[in-house]
Amino acid sequence: MDKSRFSMLLLEPGEIYFEDYSCVFKDSESLNEGDSRQGRLKLCSKSLVFEPREWAHPLIKLHFRDCVNISVVHPQTTESPQNVIMIEIKQYAEMLEENILAPYKFKYEKRTFYIFFDFASADETVSQMHQLQRASSLNAPEHNSMVATILHSRYMRMVFDPVMMDDFTEEIVCELQAEKISPLVRHQGKLALTPTTLYFQPFSNVESGLEIYSAEDSAVAHIYLTFQSEDDRDRIYDILEQSSSVHLEKIHAQETTLQWQNGIVSNYDYLMHLNCLADRSKNDLTQYPVFPWVISDYTSSDLDLDNVDVFRDLSKPMGALNPDRLEKLKERYYEMSDPKFMYGSHYSAPGLVLFYLVRKYPEYMLCLQNGRFDHPDRMFNSVKDVYNNCLRNMSDFKELVPEFYDTNAKGDFLVNKYQINFGDRHDGTKVNNVALPPWADSPENFVIKLRKALESEYVSRHLHLWIDLIFGYKQRGEEAIKANNVFHHVCYEGAVDLDDIYDMNDRHALEVQIMEFGQVPKQLFVRPHVRRVTHQIPKALQGDLEENGAVYRIECTHSIQLHKEEVTWALRQGSRVISVGKDGTLKVYDTILKKQIRSVILSATPLSSCVIMDENIVAAGSWDNEIYLYDVDYGRVVESFRAHDDCVSCLLWLDKERLLISGGYDGVVRVWGNAGRTGQALRGLRAEFDHDEKICAITYKRGRHDIDIIAGTSDGEVVVWSLAARAPRHKVAVHSGAVAALCFVGGGHRVASVGADGALSVTDLSVCDSVYHKQLSERAAALCWEGARVLWLGGRGGALLQWDALRAEQAARQPAHHDVINSVYYDEATNTLVTASKDKTVKVWKLISSS
Repeated sequence: MDKSRFSMLLLEPGEIYFEDYSCVFKDSESLNEGDSRQGRLKLCSKSLVFEPREWAHPLIKLHFRDCVNISVVHPQTTESPQNVIMIEIKQYAEMLEENILAPYKFKYEKRTFYIFFDFASADETVSQMHQLQRASSLNAPEHNSMVATILHSRYMRMVFDPVMMDDFTEEIVCELQAEKISPLVRHQGKLALTPTTLYFQPFSNVESGLEIYSAEDSAVAHIYLTFQSEDDRDRIYDILEQSSSVHLEKIHAQETTLQWQNGIVSNYDYLMHLNCLADRSKNDLTQYPVFPWVISDYTSSDLDLDNVDVFRDLSKPMGALNPDRLEKLKERYYEMSDPKFMYGSHYSAPGLVLFYLVRKYPEYMLCLQNGRFDHPDRMFNSVKDVYNNCLRNMSDFKELVPEFYDTNAKGDFLVNKYQINFGDRHDGTKVNNVALPPWADSPENFVIKLRKALESEYVSRHLHLWIDLIFGYKQRGEEAIKANNVFHHVCYEGAVDLDDIYDMNDRHALEVQIMEFGQVPKQLFVRPHVRRVTHQIPKALQGDLEENGAVYRIECTHSIQLHKEEVTWALRQGSRVISVGKDGTLKVYDTILKKQIRSVILSATPLSSCVIMDENIVAAGSWDNEIYLYDVDYGRVVESFRAHDDCVSCLLWLDKERLLISGGYDGVVRVWGNAGRTGQALRGLRAEFDHDEKICAITYKRGRHDIDIIAGTSDGEVVVWSLAARAPRHKVAVHSGAVAALCFVGGGHRVASVGADGALSVTDLSVCDSVYHKQLSERAAALCWEGARVLWLGGRGGALLQWDALRAEQAARQPAHHDVINSVYYDEATNTLVTASKDKTVKVWKLISSS
């Protein structure tokens, strides 16, 4: 295998990887004798790491501090090998033998190793090693200073390599020294910014920060950079913000808070949002996102989320949940001299994060603890035991990490999936998977139930109290004292100005203490946080016209009556309005000419829906189980094919993938790849998804590597299918009656739906639960999202309802038709709505912003 086993995680946290060399590693001076291994030698700031080519052999790590002698071996004869160095060492470590992740093997014995370089100069490499060996003999602050000097010297000599660029003629707008951050690892290098691309070139040939999240279809989704100064960071940000090639999404904290308050944003998403605002990132274990314990019952066989007694008191920090322990902590607090603290350990620190995640990221723990795992009895062995310890232990107050609520990962952090030998506990049992509470039958089930608890009514009503403690006004000062929420002063942002500490030893000691102890998040709120409104809004919507909060005024520009029976679907393309109806006809109306330009009877049975496939091709679904393809320009049917065993109820066209998706009353969703190629449609069946009930509506979500097809059924379920895997992701019972219409709203994982039960529901598919459910003043039969803020609902009484997703309320009600509105279509190009009704008319509405 060609893939390297070497990782920066094999180094000490913060250690720098400078160079690597092709070489032969031996324990004999002669190339023809002894154990000879071909591989690569990594030159790092505190050690040398040899990576053999053969995976059966372990990597060997030689610390400079343990080296007795590093010297060039001068050839005895002209036939003797050239470019050889000798390393005498007191002890060394072996790692990843047979490529098995396990604690390092420390060899406490004197050895002499010889390195035969294939290309590098032995004299030059030994000179660099001697420099780093001298640095290793210094205390930590002086060592760091010397390595920083070496690093800066390398940076000044480094030239950005244009081979990295997509186009070597690109002009470099800005070039700076930077570090790319990942957990426990800092990749030093050079950042280059061109008018179109951001490049990072590491110093090796293989914390004023800037975190960049890319669009979903980007090759690199996320990068976390830190610069030498805030000025450098701000300079890069300003260039990115002003670049025409960059479109930065503006996220307003108050807007997101309002969306969360009104149930549009889930509790999970909102906590992730707050962590991000507070500079918490999964790339930085010292400031990892923090989540609360919300469940206190880990002994019952069933988890009853309707029972408030199963929840933790979110108004108190973990250290204050046990009154007896709190009294002892307060006694100690009042006896202290200033600066006082109540808790001698933190709720989030690198060691605590990896305590939870060691099974998922064992290499991080080995890096953090110098090649060793924790004692078996001190590991995360049981959820119940950990929670009880957090309630009783005088030095354990930790909260949770997002992985406890991440349903996508299915609780993988609870499983020893790498089958690592973590050792035996005091009772002889091996450390393996985490023991779950009786109410969870699997890690996935455990996480799903915790996620439902996080999104529950009780937590939604009380989560603002926990936010006050962690991110808000009770985080520090007098309010923190009143709330028994006081930690060691060095963990608060701004409590210690390191720039004012000139003694290198004192500064280093504080830096280590801050990193290892944990850091309180950046304070986001100085007043009590708003509470979330309950899902059941007590007062009903009143009034026939509620225009005061309208986002848009609407004006009818065309009223079209061409069909002899009710119109089932209508859409717009440019100046054309295309509609189908129960009379089996497809009509095309030109809004400029103000007249009908096409009319064709496609079927003797009603037509249910239509989509634009190409500029001129319209696909229409029929009650006779057929899909008809009609060419508007030539005025003829180019193909028809039997798509279902019962009527075709809904259609969807994915232009980017060239896929036609159909839903039928036979309970099947089918994906067609060759629709539009005459006679090829049936051969192009790409996938079919079976359901227990009729398909009433379909929509989709395009992700980074996959497309989700979402179907609404006649029994009120919303079912999510992965197109790539041809398998179901989620199934959620949303409505008590048939799903009438559905669409994605606001991006992310949220889908809005209306049903025969008269409700509007917003379902978070990552939670598999409704985050908003509202009985409408009148039942809706149609639904569409305008792409920014407004949901448009077509009422069964003929009214067009404007629903403000930001405020989670009906903003306006406009009488539009004399009967049921069967479809509402938003055309972004013209900023118009097209409505189709049972009253046989199609109407076009111009949207006019009210602001």
